[in-house]
Amino acid sequence: MFKKAIAKSSAKSPWIYHINTGSCNGCDIELVAVLTPRYDAERFGFKLAGTPRHADIVVISGPVTLQSRDRLIRTLEQVPEPRCIVTLGSCPQSGNVFKGSYSVEAPVENFCDVDVAIAGCACKPETVIEGLYKAATLLEEKRAALYKKEKEAEKK
Repeated sequence: MFKKAIAKSSAKSPWIYHINTGSCNGCDIELVAVLTPRYDAERFGFKLAGTPRHADIVVISGPVTLQSRDRLIRTLEQVPEPRCIVTLGSCPQSGNVFKGSYSVEAPVENFCDVDVAIAGCACKPETVIEGLYKAATLLEEKRAALYKKEKEAEKK
């Protein structure tokens, strides 16, 4: 009974946790702009989570640096399943202008599965909202598949 109530209530408001893995802060500013009253992503239910343990969607900005690699992996381990990983900007996907630097480790997809990639340097707020909406839709599908799997396990 409680699982069903929790699943129904959490489906309405995906919580976002943001991780900066070495970005120039251009994409970070755009993510913050999306949450302000001008673009108002909260109207779609998106809210920032203070801890990865409460997050549904993880937004990663910046190329993965040597210093941030271990923190990224530890943080992603704390996010409960089902979850969606979103990369914000060109840096987490390719390294962009930081590619080939001594401190840049690799693209994010070498460390985790990326569900939605938002391109741009820096991303437009409209593109960020569209990407978050795609992630929320994908999250609903993942939750439905998990719920179905749990129902089948209960029958056995």
